Amino acid sequence: MTKQKSPRFLPLVLSAMCLALCMVLPLLTGQIPQVGNALCPMHIPVLLCGLLCGPFYGLAVGTVAPLLRFVLFGMPPLFPTGTAMCFELAAYGFLSGWLCRLLPRKPLWLYITLIAAMLGGRVVWGLAQLVLLGLSGKSFTLAMFLAGAFTNALPGIILHIVLIPPLVLALRKALPDTL
Repeated sequence: MTKQKSPRFLPLVLSAMCLALCMVLPLLTGQIPQVGNALCPMHIPVLLCGLLCGPFYGLAVGTVAPLLRFVLFGMPPLFPTGTAMCFELAAYGFLSGWLCRLLPRKPLWLYITLIAAMLGGRVVWGLAQLVLLGLSGKSFTLAMFLAGAFTNALPGIILHIVLIPPLVLALRKALPDTL
């Protein structure tokens, strides 16, 4: 019996599902007072997309998600938040996919990949904010970076570390020849 090859369209389908989740999850978490936005709901599907589908699908979903969400729902505001999010989420998607392919496929390395992608994405967000706010004549301080990237996002950081690796491992176990 020959080994069945994975469908070539599976990454495209999973990417479309992740993009759809980027539209829906903020609507659900926005109903939770005080922590809804701090859960960073759009980050989850983008990180999943990179981890499951690869760096270029993750990059594409991460870039498009904030723009599409702005067109459909008017949120996040396009400048500077939405534009900076495009760069941040693109970095999340690309880095998670690239590191996932580069490093061993063991659970510990999955956590390392996730944390490295999250750190890289936050640095990209900070640089994008620095440039965008600088272009508009405003400042972006180190305190603003630390608050936006880490302090205010702490519930989301914890959620991502707790939720994403077990989900990826379960999907890899359920679909071993395709992911």
